[in-house]
Amino acid sequence: MTVSTTLTTIPEVRRLRGLEMPWNRVVQASSDLPFAAAARALDPWYPQEFLAECVQTIPEAGGMLTMVMRRTDGAPLAFRSGQYLNIAFPVNGPDAEPVSRSYSLSSAPTEPWTFAITVKREEGGTVSPWVHENIRPGAVLEVLGPVGAFHLPDYDRRARYLFLAAGSGVTPLMSMIRTIHSLPGHADVVMLYHGAAPGTFAFSHELEHLAAVDSRITVYYSLGDRSVPGTWEGMVGRLTAEMIDTVVPDANGRKVFACGPEGYIDVAADLLTKVGVDDTSIFIESFSGTPETALEYREEVALAGGIAEEMAAAQDAAREAPADVVDPPTGSLDLYRIAELNTPEDDGGAPAPLSPSPSSPAPSSPAASDASGPADPSTFEVVGEGSLTMSFLRTRLNVRIDPQANVLDAAREAGVRIGANCREGMCGSCKVIKISGEVDMNHQGGIRAREIDAGKFLPCCSTAQTDLVVDA
Repeated sequence: MTVSTTLTTIPEVRRLRGLEMPWNRVVQASSDLPFAAAARALDPWYPQEFLAECVQTIPEAGGMLTMVMRRTDGAPLAFRSGQYLNIAFPVNGPDAEPVSRSYSLSSAPTEPWTFAITVKREEGGTVSPWVHENIRPGAVLEVLGPVGAFHLPDYDRRARYLFLAAGSGVTPLMSMIRTIHSLPGHADVVMLYHGAAPGTFAFSHELEHLAAVDSRITVYYSLGDRSVPGTWEGMVGRLTAEMIDTVVPDANGRKVFACGPEGYIDVAADLLTKVGVDDTSIFIESFSGTPETALEYREEVALAGGIAEEMAAAQDAAREAPADVVDPPTGSLDLYRIAELNTPEDDGGAPAPLSPSPSSPAPSSPAASDASGPADPSTFEVVGEGSLTMSFLRTRLNVRIDPQANVLDAAREAGVRIGANCREGMCGSCKVIKISGEVDMNHQGGIRAREIDAGKFLPCCSTAQTDLVVDA
């Protein structure tokens, strides 16, 4: 009897250091591996439009309600912990135009077959009271997402975090802390959670359990400036530099994720710089209903919807393509990765962007253009000093730079909007397209060879070798 043996090449194993999201390796796997296609279903890069059914509602402390949902098409929901969904609610009846709101995901993406949002009831609000009174298991809603650049990195070899939460701002941080608990690896997480009164801290029982069973997690509570009842054992007082130093004397060595009302976030951002946290390590989501954030909300949701439509069209084209066509057509999807999107909400728990959002929809080709045709760098304003010029087509700005200067630093200083998390070439969140020119890039796995061949690069770990034209 002859036995035929086929050997499969096993990819090199990278030792786990720090924290790594489960999709980080599988989505980079060779397409020849049997699980690669299925793994890419969990690649959380772009928003989609889909229907979701409520399967459970859970009352939470502090006037909040968790809605556990699942996609009606049976697919998993791939997202990054900290992101949010835009949901259409039929508050005026099934025949009227639905009212859309954005709510942070509070569940962990490591359990993708169901997902959860948590809604705080705001008296006088249009949507949140209706949600509390009407959403029950079996309700089906239209959903767009995931959206948002406020999320944990895909890979963090030094996973040391400080989470600052106030009120309903705990919801995206709850997703993060649940995610970290569900994953192996070294991590050090401290959460400081401000609430109005004892008994109003949502998820407090679960947080206490996680802190008890997971040595990587520590949780502190504070009542703000409220009076102290006799049974209260937590902290008291509004957020101060001294309070931050008390819970994390090493704050300047951590990434900080802060979420809450606008006033709280403003104070947090100021205090974090005072205790030595570098601004590149501060990630902020502000739950605000100001007119400015409402405008940004409309613009960014429209942009996310455009990306979802493009991706759906690309998938349809791929299904209809001849068998020898491997790659589906792509357009502006690659130019507006989801890491650049961040949306506010105007009714109890709305995220607002940390930085301005793109003001125009994505173009249909890699070359930036407007109604009058392709952008002409020779007409752009020139800023900075240096021997080389970086032309940013979307921003319409020429930035002078020296060859040894970091591309991302120079771009941000000039006002060019490029998202970034790790700043070490690991997470890939700053990835942009280089139309022309050469760079020296020293990345740590945050970009694939085929992406480099397609003209993409990571500004966070690059220096310019020649004049550059960049789609940003």
